[in-house]
Amino acid sequence: MSGNIELLSTTLAAAKAEDRAALIAYLPAGFPTVDGGIEAVKAVVAGGADVVEVGLPHSDPVLDGPVIQTADDIALRGGVKIADVMRMVREAYEATGAPILVMTYWNPIDRYGIERFTAELAEAGGAGCILPDLPVQESAVWREHADKHGLATVFVVAPSSKDERLATITAAGSGFVYAASLMGVTGTRESVGEQAQELVRRTRATTELPVCVGLGVSNARQAAEVAAFADGVIVGSAFVKRILDAPDEEAGLAAVRSLAGELAEGVRKR
Repeated sequence: MSGNIELLSTTLAAAKAEDRAALIAYLPAGFPTVDGGIEAVKAVVAGGADVVEVGLPHSDPVLDGPVIQTADDIALRGGVKIADVMRMVREAYEATGAPILVMTYWNPIDRYGIERFTAELAEAGGAGCILPDLPVQESAVWREHADKHGLATVFVVAPSSKDERLATITAAGSGFVYAASLMGVTGTRESVGEQAQELVRRTRATTELPVCVGLGVSNARQAAEVAAFADGVIVGSAFVKRILDAPDEEAGLAAVRSLAGELAEGVRKR
């Protein structure tokens, strides 16, 4: 079975055709439970998310701030496995029809096996992977298997990336480019800032791929700000925090659905 890279591309193109940015939601697998995570994906898509990133929990998530680290710790203590991540992708895709990617550090894939991981992700209906710590120059084997299985390979660019480096990264990637809006770890911030806009401008000069911005967006105002210059707005910590702060699972699902609705409205107010 082939993966859903084409669904990802057509979804992003459809948002562009509506003259808006896409809303991309991030949720960790196994948080607050495996079943609860699947329901959370359904809730954010029902609220208005176009694309969902499923995080593969890691014991040392170097890119992630304290909110996602807390969620990862809950998931790992709950015994989440890669099989649960694949189940989340499968059930979320079957229930919503939305493109579902996995965001993961490289070590779990390396240990699991590249061919096994890509084949299972494609079979589950996944659209691809975001790989924040895989160096492009070491990614050829991964990309070969991802291409074979119809999966996108999304790389992360940062404000510190030089123009030549940006061109190398974007030439190797597929699906979209993940632009980290500022240096540092994930988490909500008061302002996303001009740094992100400049990074998008520089990245667009090297590629036809959509450029989606993450790290820091937490409300409709910020979503509209980023949507004015980016092809997609990526939100993670704000969703996770709504679940962490909720008194019970039902309240958490209602909270993330509501936030997705607010953000979806924001990306339409570019």
